[in-house]
Amino acid sequence: MAYEKQELRVDLADDDGLDDEEGVPISEPGNAAFRGGKFEEAIKWYTEGLLARPADPAILLSNRCAAYCKLSERLRKIPAELSEERAIFGLDPMSLVQLGLKDVEKLLKLRKEWPKAYLRKGSALALLEQYEGARDAFLDGLQLDPTNKALQNALRNLNAESGAQSELENTQKQKRVKLERSDELDCTLCLKLLYSPVTTPCGHSFCRACLLQAMDHGNKCPMCRTVLFVSPKTYPVSVTLNNLIQRSFPEEYKERKAEMDAVSLAGEEILPLFVMDIVLPSQRMALNIFEPRYRLMVRRVMEGNHRMGMVGVDETTGRLATVGCEVEICECQPLPDGRFHIEVEGRRRFCINKTWDQDGYRVAQVQWIEDAPLEEGSSESEELTDLLKKVSTLAKLWFQRAEFLSRHDRRAIVDMVMDMAKRVENTPDLAQAESFSFSIANLLRTSRYDRLQLLRTTDTRERLEREMELLKKGSHECCVQ
Repeated sequence: MAYEKQELRVDLADDDGLDDEEGVPISEPGNAAFRGGKFEEAIKWYTEGLLARPADPAILLSNRCAAYCKLSERLRKIPAELSEERAIFGLDPMSLVQLGLKDVEKLLKLRKEWPKAYLRKGSALALLEQYEGARDAFLDGLQLDPTNKALQNALRNLNAESGAQSELENTQKQKRVKLERSDELDCTLCLKLLYSPVTTPCGHSFCRACLLQAMDHGNKCPMCRTVLFVSPKTYPVSVTLNNLIQRSFPEEYKERKAEMDAVSLAGEEILPLFVMDIVLPSQRMALNIFEPRYRLMVRRVMEGNHRMGMVGVDETTGRLATVGCEVEICECQPLPDGRFHIEVEGRRRFCINKTWDQDGYRVAQVQWIEDAPLEEGSSESEELTDLLKKVSTLAKLWFQRAEFLSRHDRRAIVDMVMDMAKRVENTPDLAQAESFSFSIANLLRTSRYDRLQLLRTTDTRERLEREMELLKKGSHECCVQ
């Protein structure tokens, strides 16, 4: 028995819904193809017109959106038997409407006061089953033009269909008991309720984050091992399945959303940890990320604020150090085999309160640490000022010896040294004392233990005194990291 899903249908306009305007000749063949039902050809014509960068692309954007929506509606009406007999290639109906919605967003930036733009937006949202947003778009258009018949008809049809559907849903709700969730809506990877579900071409559904993590280890479906030529990061969410879960199990979905929000590491005091070496603020380092767990971590970090924590092992205890440095990924180059070449730069120091494992890598709750401030005019601040002058003088003497590096064609290193020399050309003030001390520390060849102590101390004077000892010990031990 054939089954046809009942969906809300919103007419694009009273007639064909196209816009004609003088000065847009490229739209004429596209409009002719549209009216002949050749929507794919119409889209090509409109795209060619947009690539020509017209002065006002609003008409082309509007018509291309209409073509995307019409093509989506046509694909939805194709019987399943036809696709079984002959494969249908191209984008799916939802992806086509999403492309049309992107055109509408550009259109609204060009013509905010054009009612037709809101008609396009409402029609696209209705096809995406976002009925509340579609109703708001139609109402926004009617505020600009209350007599617009196309908007009035679209809103009337939407209200009539949604009202009948709402009444039917209420009747059915009274006749049935509360639905019980079965494992059919669970992700087969995390065994939890599907969140942001994506359905692969082979017909299996997973959480987007779970599939993204699984494809770190290979490009095959975790269920049937079919090779997948998709990117879970950009692959569209299954709208129907996602809406079904939200409406049928709102409480479970809310809990799942809260869980995933916590996993996204959006909090300022939660950091993923890369355990390798001791890094100091303002230090730059190049890394090759090849382990699957860290590849997943870097991918998530690049989707967020580009920051993570770097810590090393405390040689005195043999355990993870209790302090580390937040680093920012300044450059990231993904490789075809899944590895990443990244360059990081140290930012803030932190103290680790607690750690736990998440998807194979460490995550920590941290507390930011800074050097203890000194009161202006106090004896400690005067002592720090004198110490800054001494260290700055010693650094200038060392920089003067950097000229010999040019004899060995190490211009890149010379440029870095000269850049550091500019920083100490004038004695820094108290506000710059902490950053200045770490700039000097990055030029010193120190052991991991010494670097950990420099990172751990919150007394600027103590750090500068240790650096002055190292500078006096022998300038030949200084190097650029």
